[in-house]
Amino acid sequence: MAGQVGLSPSRLKHIDALTQAFIDRGVIAGAVTLLARQGRIAHLSARGQMDIESGREMRTDALFRLASMTKPVIAVAVLMLFEEGKLLLTDPVSAYLPSFRNLQVAVASASQEFVLEPAAREITVKDLLTHTSGLGSAVSGPCATGTAAVAASLRNGETLGDIIPKMGSVPLSFQPGAKWEYSPGFGFDTLGHLVEIISGTPIDAFLRERIFEPLGMRNTTFSVPNDRRDDLATVYAPGPDGSGLQPGEPTVRMLALSTDPANRYYSGGGGLVGSAEDYALFGLMLANGGQFGRSERLLNRRTVALMASNHIGTLPVMTGGVPMAGYRFGLGVRVLDNPAEAATLASRGTFGWAGAFGTNSFIDPQERMVGLLLIQRQPDLTDQTLRALWPRLQSTMYQAIDD
Repeated sequence: MAGQVGLSPSRLKHIDALTQAFIDRGVIAGAVTLLARQGRIAHLSARGQMDIESGREMRTDALFRLASMTKPVIAVAVLMLFEEGKLLLTDPVSAYLPSFRNLQVAVASASQEFVLEPAAREITVKDLLTHTSGLGSAVSGPCATGTAAVAASLRNGETLGDIIPKMGSVPLSFQPGAKWEYSPGFGFDTLGHLVEIISGTPIDAFLRERIFEPLGMRNTTFSVPNDRRDDLATVYAPGPDGSGLQPGEPTVRMLALSTDPANRYYSGGGGLVGSAEDYALFGLMLANGGQFGRSERLLNRRTVALMASNHIGTLPVMTGGVPMAGYRFGLGVRVLDNPAEAATLASRGTFGWAGAFGTNSFIDPQERMVGLLLIQRQPDLTDQTLRALWPRLQSTMYQAIDD
């Protein structure tokens, strides 16, 4: 199969060797890696363990908390409505959520005290898709404390419709469109709720009916049932002395809800659980211009191109204080603008996104290639060894090209 799609079987072995080295060093417990090209999966491998304590070996069909890899799925849902003329990317969010009218912006004064001033303009659907809204993105000040309070107000059984309108009372982190600042949860939770309002369909049902079922994504869900708990890979964190691994279940409540069978808060920012092959089907659809296999066309190829375009100009892009050299941002995805600056073998225009627990993806329309890494490690931006796994893996995937 690999040779038929222009990938060298012998060079693909570097992928397993790399992930095994990180497992042997105790950086991760296990991993699933996948590489597809020209519509076919050429490499799918499971290494290590999905649960160390029980001794369960990693499986290629294991379920992973996808966290922020949910965001590109929500972006596709929004773009479907855009194609149908049911919304414009320039629409103000308040057109659908009246509580988002007359938003305030928290501005740091010379004394470092925060003062509130009116937003110069309304935040738009595109602002949310590109993380240029200032909604729920700050790490300090009134925006951060207000966002935390809304998150803490979530009660069992509540939905996006119960929580998202409350964000209208939280100050923005900056004037809309003035900067790029990652909104981990509520920016895309709000987009998920907009899909519900505009389509008249709960977001879980919309994704299932419009994306998951047409593509054959049978293992992707916002809520893992009890009888599938053993299919879920355990999240790990470094041991107390910094060595070894110990279970480290999600401490952010919104990221833990997907493992609750009773969950009704379907987070567009990070709520999906899924498998490698499922997400590959989604990626292959985008790599193929909006259609894959025998499914109906989900998006027009021009819409996919718009999704993977630079929508933020020259605004600096940083995640967790770490600059993303060579990358710009599209609609729900990072977009590679300068491969040399990023020091990567990926093609210009390659796009994708990552998740808090180490899941990561790339979609390369030029090579018609999709790459995935699924692991479950508590996020640690200071762990340079862990942070090196993804770029090293991406290199091993691209060096396998043999045509």
